[in-house]
Amino acid sequence: MYSCVTRDIQITVLPEFVPERSDADEATYFWAYTVEIANQGDMTVQLTARHWKITDANGKLEEAQGPGVVGEQPVLKPGETFRYTSGCPLTTPSGIMTGSYRMVTEKGDVFEAEIPVFSLDSPFARRVLN
Repeated sequence: MYSCVTRDIQITVLPEFVPERSDADEATYFWAYTVEIANQGDMTVQLTARHWKITDANGKLEEAQGPGVVGEQPVLKPGETFRYTSGCPLTTPSGIMTGSYRMVTEKGDVFEAEIPVFSLDSPFARRVLN
């Protein structure tokens, strides 16, 4: 599990390799990841956009941006959480993801809530010790 806090918004990510949607012979690897966004502050916020940075084991970077998450732009009152699950395919057996969510407070302040860097590891990934 990976977690970080930006301006009282805690974002926790739990990635999981999905073997039934992966095929090493076809260079197709798939992960599901569950994100929990918790408003630990005293002001209502809305998630309006996402920005993902996905890097495969070869260092190839892809970015994904758009409104909301899974078709929603959730509003989180103080103490509320929002949880969703999505997925990520790669052509390498490992990679990393990170990014941010654009949040808007009830006063109209806009800020980027950091998504922690998290590792996408499969049983096919070659382990390297430094």
